[in-house]
Amino acid sequence: MELAQLAPLSVIVLFMAAALTFISKKDKTQRLIAFFAVAGVLIFEILMLFSVWNLEPQIVFIAGWEAPFGITLVVDQLSALMLVVSSTISLAVLVFATGQNLADGDDEVPISVFYPTYLMLLAGVSNAFLAGDLFNLYVGFEILLMASYVLITMNANTPRIRAGVTYVVVSVVSSLLFLTAIGFIYASVGTINMADLSLKLGTLPEGTQMQLHLMLLIAFGIKAAVFPLSLWLPDSYPTAPAPVTAVFAGLLTKVGVYAIIRTETLLFPGGQLSTLLGVVAGLTLLVGILGALAQGDIKRLLSFILISHIGYMIWGISLNNELGLTTVVFYIAHHIVIQTGLFMVVGLIERRAGSTNLRRLGGLIKISPFLALLYFVHAINLGGIPPFSSFIGKAGFIEASVQNGGALAYINAGIGVLVSLLTLLALARVWNKAFWRPAKDAEQPTPALVRAEHTGEQPDETDSKNIPASMMVSTVSLVSVGVLITVFAGPLYNLSDRASDNLVNPDRYISAVLGEDAPTREQFINEQVNLNGSQEVNQ
Repeated sequence: MELAQLAPLSVIVLFMAAALTFISKKDKTQRLIAFFAVAGVLIFEILMLFSVWNLEPQIVFIAGWEAPFGITLVVDQLSALMLVVSSTISLAVLVFATGQNLADGDDEVPISVFYPTYLMLLAGVSNAFLAGDLFNLYVGFEILLMASYVLITMNANTPRIRAGVTYVVVSVVSSLLFLTAIGFIYASVGTINMADLSLKLGTLPEGTQMQLHLMLLIAFGIKAAVFPLSLWLPDSYPTAPAPVTAVFAGLLTKVGVYAIIRTETLLFPGGQLSTLLGVVAGLTLLVGILGALAQGDIKRLLSFILISHIGYMIWGISLNNELGLTTVVFYIAHHIVIQTGLFMVVGLIERRAGSTNLRRLGGLIKISPFLALLYFVHAINLGGIPPFSSFIGKAGFIEASVQNGGALAYINAGIGVLVSLLTLLALARVWNKAFWRPAKDAEQPTPALVRAEHTGEQPDETDSKNIPASMMVSTVSLVSVGVLITVFAGPLYNLSDRASDNLVNPDRYISAVLGEDAPTREQFINEQVNLNGSQEVNQ
């Protein structure tokens, strides 16, 4: 049996683990169940990725109901890679959160609520990556969103409740729009299976196609936080506990980008809205980084940088060529790891210094040089310094823009270079203020930093909250994964190229799901045009 046939385990194991942690009354039992569930799923997904490395999409029909009538799960290079990367950062964040919970007596993140909710979130993400039909994709979104509502309001203080309300309202609007689009699509063509839709949507009138296309893009654009649908993110993410912010920043927006990729390559291939996506990409890049430069809090600054770098991914999709998609797949994997790692480092800064406000920080390079190193490695990577993975991705986008040859592609290439420099400037500003300048020169330095700098004592002798070993180890591990992405950028780029090769050839997806006898997209559309023409003549 092919490992891809066991793909439902990526969802089922996490659901079962969530149920077990929910009914468990012992904190240690909850931790062990959650850890072994995520670690086991990660090992299985790595094996599954290698099993589909050189293959066309692999299909799983749930309960034996074949497409387009039953629930279909699709495992290709893109979905398998997303599963591996998401489980990798999820395991690191889980260990990070466990260390924080144990050290704080669970005041910040109550274990009894956190573990089952966290596992449900991961199950929803896995379900979304595997979904072969729109309704199953919608279910995946709703599972992860319901879990995120709980996580973002954890501890129920005023800022988190306020941010949670905004997040819930925006998410509900997005979900309603997505569900409405699903209803319209089913009413138009009588199916919601993505392979079947790839055939049938092309037979609709152009105006109807455009309406359905825009509805899906708007719904997914809200989830991906593209401009101007991104205003909710900087107020929502920074208020959550450090581990929750880290996993949100790494995963949730990328699920939206993943859905946009499937929309543009499978449901509506051909780049009908490439110009619109290109304009949105350029604006997202610029508005995000300008917002970052104006921030005085590291969490908010990174949240705006997150929005800005979503623009890179949309830019690659808008280029409508294989190299652009290759780079998008590579950049998503890179960005999930780097962005999550940076938020985890910021969580350590907050724990060590007592604040993430740049007005209150200083002297951290002297007080905690290893923490400074962790920040520095990820910061220069995200800033695009050669030879790190961010530079490789951005160079790929520029080369894909040259291949595209359009004026908008060249404009976005210029914007991309500018944004990379401004990203480095924003991250260097954090370095100068939080790490390089003496704590005494900060406007309102935290007591822990002043004491540590003045006495020269080690951090564990001056902090009211020490950094547990598990928090440090998990952060170091994820920073190391970020470095490994650079070291093994060649194999990852080759995998991304295989993924994009399947993406630009939707007929492979169609034949894998509907069978080898299924017509190609072009054949099906031509048949329908000829059939409709014959019917009109007969009438």
